[in-house]
Amino acid sequence: MPFRVEPDPSFKDALHGADRALLGIWVCSGSALNAEICAGAGFDWLFIDAEHSPNDLSSILAQLQAVRSYPVVPVVRPPFNDTVLIKQYLDLGVQSLIIPMVHTAEDARNAVAACHYPPHGVRGVGSALARSARWNRIDGYLQRASETLTLMVQIESAEAVENVEQIVGTEGVDGIFIGPSDLAASMGVIGQQGHPDVVQAVTTSINAGLAAGKFVGVNAFDKSTAQRYIDAGALRGVGADVALLARASEALAASFGEERPTDAPASY
Repeated sequence: MPFRVEPDPSFKDALHGADRALLGIWVCSGSALNAEICAGAGFDWLFIDAEHSPNDLSSILAQLQAVRSYPVVPVVRPPFNDTVLIKQYLDLGVQSLIIPMVHTAEDARNAVAACHYPPHGVRGVGSALARSARWNRIDGYLQRASETLTLMVQIESAEAVENVEQIVGTEGVDGIFIGPSDLAASMGVIGQQGHPDVVQAVTTSINAGLAAGKFVGVNAFDKSTAQRYIDAGALRGVGADVALLARASEALAASFGEERPTDAPASY
């Protein structure tokens, strides 16, 4: 007889039981090895990114498998709000999603529909073939699937901030994740995530999400800015594997003191 298994916890399960702000780290390298290293570092969640990172279905699957033995929740961001792609991510076993570039309540409703089987959504049924149901070893998966998922949508444009109350009020949206970088760009102050107007827009979105009883996250690598958002009630992503490697390798090279030309050819 095959083993009967239960679904893993999703992000909302971790958030419901938390008595502090949960910390996460982005995994953007596309590497299962890096994901496993980060999974054991002490963070509460891993943000596996496929919007701005070299990830595809195979590499995401490998990372999910690599981190599963650690007490950390993997959260995955697809490249865009697409029904077919979301179906594939869910069938891989992704249980916690952050959907980028959600600007309106209609965008949010489309994301919700993509995550649920009929009659509540449009997710295609393929559980017998999919890791999500452990190839039908999770008893009653089709009836329970919605319970195993956490859906967060990204607020990262001026339009989204204008519509944030309608977005957070969308049934099936568990939370929002605010992206100050794209938000700053949409407000005409690209690269200025600390601009007062951007900070105000982030704060407005945090307040709307919390008022609706939804989870709220913010991406903020600057410690002082991040602390401001934590104090406002948001969870946060505090770094990325690729950024840590870039800065640490630069510091290591600089620590040896020898100046090297920055315009040296690749074969230097």
